[in-house]
Amino acid sequence: MPIRLLSTTLIDQIAAGEVIERPASVAKELIENALDAGARRIEVDIERGGLGLVRIRDDGIGIAADELPLAVQRHATSKIASLEDLEAVASLGFRGEALPSIGSVARLRIVSRAAGAAVAAELRVAGGVVEGPQPAAHPQGTTVEVRDLFHNVPARRKFVRTEPTEFGHIARAVERLALAAPAVAFRLRHNARTVLDLPAADAEPAHAARVARILGSEFLDRSMRIEEAGALQLRGWLGLPTAARASADGQYWFVNGRAVRDRLLASAARLGYRDVLYHGRHPAYVLDLRIDPRLVDVNAHPAKLEVRFRDSRAVHDYVFRAVERALAASIAGRDASPGRAGATGSGGTAVSEAGRREVPAPQPRHFDFGAAPALRWEQDVFAAAGQLRVEAPAATFVPAATGNGAAAQATAAPAADARPLGTAIAQLHGLYVLAQNRDGLVLVDMHAAHERVLYEGFKRQLAAGAAPPVQRLLEPIVISAAEHEIDGLLAGAAEIERLGFEIARLAPGKLALRAVPALLANADLAQLFRELLADLAEERGAHHLDGAAHRVLGTLACRSAIHAHRRLSLAEMDALLRQMEATERSSQCNHGRPTWTVVPLAELARLFLRGR
Repeated sequence: MPIRLLSTTLIDQIAAGEVIERPASVAKELIENALDAGARRIEVDIERGGLGLVRIRDDGIGIAADELPLAVQRHATSKIASLEDLEAVASLGFRGEALPSIGSVARLRIVSRAAGAAVAAELRVAGGVVEGPQPAAHPQGTTVEVRDLFHNVPARRKFVRTEPTEFGHIARAVERLALAAPAVAFRLRHNARTVLDLPAADAEPAHAARVARILGSEFLDRSMRIEEAGALQLRGWLGLPTAARASADGQYWFVNGRAVRDRLLASAARLGYRDVLYHGRHPAYVLDLRIDPRLVDVNAHPAKLEVRFRDSRAVHDYVFRAVERALAASIAGRDASPGRAGATGSGGTAVSEAGRREVPAPQPRHFDFGAAPALRWEQDVFAAAGQLRVEAPAATFVPAATGNGAAAQATAAPAADARPLGTAIAQLHGLYVLAQNRDGLVLVDMHAAHERVLYEGFKRQLAAGAAPPVQRLLEPIVISAAEHEIDGLLAGAAEIERLGFEIARLAPGKLALRAVPALLANADLAQLFRELLADLAEERGAHHLDGAAHRVLGTLACRSAIHAHRRLSLAEMDALLRQMEATERSSQCNHGRPTWTVVPLAELARLFLRGR
């Protein structure tokens, strides 16, 4: 076949294959045009899942009658005029491809009245043939109707799914755009039935109500507001770790108000949750990153769903640190006290204001990783894990041999009033520590709590430059991996060696592990390194090695912490409570499980029908 020029219609249909994937793509492109036109209200009408009709009506600035024919020509746009404009795009649309692409695969009708115009104008496009413009009746704004999508492209129509499936994609697209533009009112109808009706949300409470309407009131109840100012700004809602989901469908990212699916941003947020999220769970959030348009490239994908940052490392670091700080502050607020009236503790139980007083407490025990040989360091960790030998005043616990219950209560009461987590009174099934404070009964998962205490201590030691004792292996462990994965790991070999590992390339696709931290000598090290390599493959950005280090420290803490059925004395249990009060994020272990909860006295009274 000889080389030839393609027809304009065929060129548009090829472009439509990139821009118009399904009916939801049509709705997205047209709603973005309406938002760029300054619309304050947008109505979306859908028939037969979008194959029959997609109609978008807005009250924006409209299109002048003499510009309507230009609007349906390829690469005609009012949003950019030069390379400088392209390098600092602030609008949602700018490529000038959507309307001609739609017109090549559907029957397109545009009716618009520009601000100040006496009458509206109407234009039709069918099979690439333009008719009009001609006078029409319409209020200020624009209505775009798209009928019989893919009627002239049977091959594309075969790939369209069922009506409910396609409408589901449209509904999610509208929801994302409604979250991105809270000041705009949206109404979505399907087959003449109203599915979504969102009033404009100019004030913060109305914005929160819109988030609750789209993501559910449960998300809003179990999330926190984040607002970070500066050269970069991050705003939105972070779901609490206890609200994590089995899938990542509750994650919404926006960059300068543009809905995006970006691996770097998702990775940074995931890393921010690393110390508080249970394995295999996904956080939920709605986050909008505001950045100088000159520092982000939105022209990376025809559908404009992907972006590129000029300094991706700095953006990754900023988002990661912002999310980590916000979560740490939120959890620290719960750690400082069991809660307050109308709020919930880490276990979700309502408690009173009493625990909010700040109380001095002993600092958690620290270990000098470099000051002792391996055997001594292991003995120190074993002592911390099994016995927690921390001196405590006599008034903070009741000796196990005490037989007078009244005396025990009298002795424990002052400490319970003074300390948020109260005073230890017993151990339950070798798993839980029971304590009493002013508000009621505190239940502590001793392994999860001690794991967090050790983990935070290990992180401080690593940050201070200390390293755990190392055990060299008689025979190296050989790990198979792709060459690029090994290259990435060896690039950060110094960071890995700080953790007590010695690694080297053995052969193409083979990695040799020659030394390990002493406490991990019997662990499944091959599996641990496979997980570290998987982290690298997910492109976790500037902090992938930092995340790998914390994964190792988490394993150390888990193996070193008190395990089930270890009997503790009251002094040891009380020492654990004091360490928890002085440890960041102690309301959750580093896997995201809660470490304690409170049963208020009122709840106990209800159980036993007291006062009735």
